[in-house]
Amino acid sequence: MKQIGLLSDTHGHLHPKVFEFFADCDEVWHAGDIGGNNVAEELSKFKPFKAVYGNIDGQSIRSVYPKDLRFYCEKVDVWITHIGGYPGKYDKLVKDEIHANPPKLFICGHSHILKVMPDKKLNLLFMNPGAAGISGFHKVITLLKFCITENKIHDLKVMELPKASSL
Repeated sequence: MKQIGLLSDTHGHLHPKVFEFFADCDEVWHAGDIGGNNVAEELSKFKPFKAVYGNIDGQSIRSVYPKDLRFYCEKVDVWITHIGGYPGKYDKLVKDEIHANPPKLFICGHSHILKVMPDKKLNLLFMNPGAAGISGFHKVITLLKFCITENKIHDLKVMELPKASSL
């Protein structure tokens, strides 16, 4: 079993409660718009860290982290990208590949909207952790934590923090 901490759209800012919420996680995954090396470095020092770059990330992030990351966690095929859309409305950047070779867990960021939902047509679970930073239109900072055991994704938890409390 692995416990995963998932966040996105930090835009260069990490709320201190991220470390508290992810304290018992085995790994932290970031779905893009990291916003600066400081965020990636802090998370890398904290836990094993996987990330993709987002549309706001500069060359210093893009030279270290890929646009797409596809791997297995336990027996779950995971695909992380920043801009992916959501079930029924996948972005053109992923649409062909997700239909041809769907993962079991598809993760993206970009929208700043927390959304977890099954895609029954493709037999996958979609996750967007919302936004963990203070830049953007979102009113609440959101983080996800979940477990993967063998081929099962379970025990999903959400943390919500007021955006104003992170200043």
